[in-house]
Amino acid sequence: MCGIVGYVGKSQALSLVIDGLRKLEYRGYDSAGIALAPDLQPENLENKLWVEKKAGKLSNLESQLTGEIPNAHSAIGHTRWATHGGPTDLNAHPHLDNEGKLAVIHNGIIENYLDLRKELEAKGHKFTSQTDTESVAHLLSDARKAHHGDLAAAMREICGKLRGSFTLLAIHADDPSRIVGARRNSPLVVGAGEGENFLASDVSAFISQTKRAIELGQDEVAEITADSIEVTNLKGEKLPLKEYEISWNAQAAERGGYEHFMLKEIFEQPKAISDTLIGRLGKEGKVIENNIDLKNISKVVIVACGTAYHAGLVGKYAMETWAHLPVDVELASEYRYREPYADEKTLVVAISQSGETMDTLMALRYAKSQGAKIVAICNTQGASIAREADAIVYTHAGPEIAVASTKAFETQIIAIYLLALQLAKVNQTISPELIAELEYEIESLPNKVEQILETVEPLRELTRKFKDANSMLFLGRHVGYPTVLEGALKLKELAYMHAEGFAGGELKHGPIALIDNGTPVVAIMPPANSIIAEKMASNIQEVKARGAVIIQIGDHKLASADHYIHIPTSPEFLQPVLAVVPLQVIAYEMAVARGNDVDQPRNLAKSVTVE
Repeated sequence: MCGIVGYVGKSQALSLVIDGLRKLEYRGYDSAGIALAPDLQPENLENKLWVEKKAGKLSNLESQLTGEIPNAHSAIGHTRWATHGGPTDLNAHPHLDNEGKLAVIHNGIIENYLDLRKELEAKGHKFTSQTDTESVAHLLSDARKAHHGDLAAAMREICGKLRGSFTLLAIHADDPSRIVGARRNSPLVVGAGEGENFLASDVSAFISQTKRAIELGQDEVAEITADSIEVTNLKGEKLPLKEYEISWNAQAAERGGYEHFMLKEIFEQPKAISDTLIGRLGKEGKVIENNIDLKNISKVVIVACGTAYHAGLVGKYAMETWAHLPVDVELASEYRYREPYADEKTLVVAISQSGETMDTLMALRYAKSQGAKIVAICNTQGASIAREADAIVYTHAGPEIAVASTKAFETQIIAIYLLALQLAKVNQTISPELIAELEYEIESLPNKVEQILETVEPLRELTRKFKDANSMLFLGRHVGYPTVLEGALKLKELAYMHAEGFAGGELKHGPIALIDNGTPVVAIMPPANSIIAEKMASNIQEVKARGAVIIQIGDHKLASADHYIHIPTSPEFLQPVLAVVPLQVIAYEMAVARGNDVDQPRNLAKSVTVE
């Protein structure tokens, strides 16, 4: 949820940490702050940290960084998505102990912070913010003194007292050569450089400096200096370093000439789909890493949130038809609280772009405790969901910086298609000829998406005509229904306007009352050979007769359409990969036309790492 970065090394720390925060601002932009640990000077007996923090976006903090700034080769920085306490200067991170020597930044929620705060106030500690994080700073300060200045030992001790989810980074003015971090149910990764090392909530913070990364497990503590990295468990036992190489480069996290990251990522979708397909089709294709036995599965449960949930709904149609298995798609935030039944014949598919979505992670853990087999669909190597699953289907979307997801959604659908075909192959539920035909059609999707993107300018111009609309409705049937749910979500996220997606057949059961003269209605028309094509055409006619303006997406134009957006013909089950692209463009262009911040919409953050 929040962006975290720490640096120790040969360079001046300020510019590197600010650059890292700029790469992480998509994780939270309610406020930002930085703490420098100045190089020790014999004449400076105070050895206090240099701290600046400011409410609002990172640019607000950068404008404060004037005047005399001390030399510092270590620093920690934070960009916040507010939970406890509003987005104010005082509540911005870092938070300090009462001596001004120790600073802490935090992602997550400390559930027992009020009890900790009362205990600390009783000992004489003074608090200045409303946050849960400040309790950690005071607690860590006391523990460090008890451990004779050993910050890592102090971190291990206090982690045993904290309840909730957290990534913590801490630095002390008396020992500026080291930074200590810890994680529980929240992401933290080490960047290993030459004469410099990093700690961050996402590799994008340091990818311009190093492609070597070290993953941290649950309840592990990392201690970095310019020349060393040490990882321990909470008992203080040294652990082996799990290093991997980041597969994308720094340019992938830049806008590359596009006006917004979201527009760039929309246009990256053909490559993202193609990359996700590499090596996974045909008889020799390998879909799942850490292969598990997919035989004797009696049902599939897909757990996900938001956009990933919509990808799961699309996948349900394909998986039930191809693999002949019953599939439930569950909102991860609700799944475990109704105590659903699962056993060793249940396959649970957990979908998360970041691999750190807390609701999905907790649903995964519940299902695993019931004996279910777990397959993760994830875009982030070494993420919590990927590590805790029995097997993984990695998507290869590359970094997605815009908060509103586009290419992650597309690649998640592709991953579910691949998993559904793998289940069909294992259980021999459809013929080899049909599998070969479907794989051929799936392989053609990147080129078809490219064709759509080559013709989006008229759609962008059309969208601007509706910028003053109060509401926009979306209609679809079959796989078109979850697709329009995603389209409506994108419009809500970006345009801040009322938008709803409906199954076409449900209109007459109530939602048609929303139609008024001039109401824009975006309708996805199934292929002409679909058994529901005529029914969907009737649904479109129903809203047209009541004054709606019809924006039709499909491979053939209806006479009732006021505006037509062409997409290439594909099998019905694969149509969402194509039909969602115009929906993304509509949401993007509507946000631009209304003057909204496209990449950082209000109240949202990219990765939701709290429940």
